[in-house]
Amino acid sequence: MAEIKGRTAAEIAGSVRLLVDTGALGAGEGLPPVRELAKTLGVNRNTVVAAYRQLTVAGVAVTNRGAGTSITRAPRFVEEGFAPDTVLRDVSHGNPDRDLLPNPAMVQLLPSPPVLYGESTIDPGLGAWATPRFAADQPREFRLTVTSGAVDAIEKLLSQALSHGDAVALEDPCFLTSINAVRRAGYRPVPIRVDGEGMTADGLRSALEAGARAVVCTPRAHNPTGVSLTPSRASELQDALADHPHVLVIEDDHFSLLSQSRYRSIISRTHQRWALVRSVSKFLGPDLRVALVASDPGTAERFAKQISGGTKWVSHFLQRTVHALLTDETVQDRIRAAAVHYHRQNTQFVELLRERGITARSGDGVNVWVDTGTDAHAVAGQLMRRGWIVRTGDSFALGTESGAERIRLTVHELDTDGAEALAAGLAEATAAAGTTGAGL
Repeated sequence: MAEIKGRTAAEIAGSVRLLVDTGALGAGEGLPPVRELAKTLGVNRNTVVAAYRQLTVAGVAVTNRGAGTSITRAPRFVEEGFAPDTVLRDVSHGNPDRDLLPNPAMVQLLPSPPVLYGESTIDPGLGAWATPRFAADQPREFRLTVTSGAVDAIEKLLSQALSHGDAVALEDPCFLTSINAVRRAGYRPVPIRVDGEGMTADGLRSALEAGARAVVCTPRAHNPTGVSLTPSRASELQDALADHPHVLVIEDDHFSLLSQSRYRSIISRTHQRWALVRSVSKFLGPDLRVALVASDPGTAERFAKQISGGTKWVSHFLQRTVHALLTDETVQDRIRAAAVHYHRQNTQFVELLRERGITARSGDGVNVWVDTGTDAHAVAGQLMRRGWIVRTGDSFALGTESGAERIRLTVHELDTDGAEALAAGLAEATAAAGTTGAGL
């Protein structure tokens, strides 16, 4: 064991951090028991306890009941998007169809005076467009905020409400960027199982009992499964939250204008802390970096303090571009056509798989969630030999077996021949990897 030095809690914590930085202490390596280190250093036991607490808060160490304190292992971050440096056909990426996204050059912006420090962070035109649409779905008092995309919104919402180590309830399987945002910030993810009606009420109750201080829920077009909340499930989830009105509930309605499902909220009229996030990435393009957030006034006030200062607000030029696109009739037609295209492509591909004895779910969104009935990694390996890259379901799992036999496919860019080839390849791959399963 590398030598830990120090007389104060800060000195001891600093010594451990130096040993980690220099590689003398590695991930997963245990630190000495508190009493042992206190005796070695000739300090009070509480001094070592305080030092270990500092390391835990900083994310350098983790304390497990009955197993002592050890150096944290670097979390595994799997990113969404295209696979780098491959000549294979990539159906793993989860991106919208580039050809269905409007070109910002399609619209012309009206003259507007420059925006200066201290002025409103929300473009008036975009705010006027968004406010009645949020009010129709959340008829209560709220304030509007604009962020640099949905992930930026979720990160800022969580940071104004939570501290390092706090528990956040997430769907399992879960959207990759939500998993990464929670883990990078040092929060503790608590999984809630997702079934054919969405996040489960029993799972939410268990997460709340485990101390979750925030909940992130996808009300429709859940990624990766495509599931949308049913009315009965949304009601059950509201009931589960009834005794926890001050838990922050974030709804990530990322597919909003493209969705084939109605918006169903888990946020009751009496819930105190809530936010509804709607990004434009899926229908206007990720590069615009704009999301609109409606939240309760208290949350919005704390939220705004993170955006107003410095350079953290979203460029009004981008906001005006988004507003111009959203109010352009040609762009509106393109968004409606995209919604039909995604639904048709996914539905047709699920039918191709069904004809081959493979169960899959399309639901809503840009992906298809497939049950291979066997080890997903073995299937992915077989598909690579046939020229395809897919995303295995364990990428979306929160340390559970929820994705062990699943793969996620993004098929909306495939023509008829490509879809037939992938379906045939998947049937061959599952047969080669094991016996095909029969149900999600």
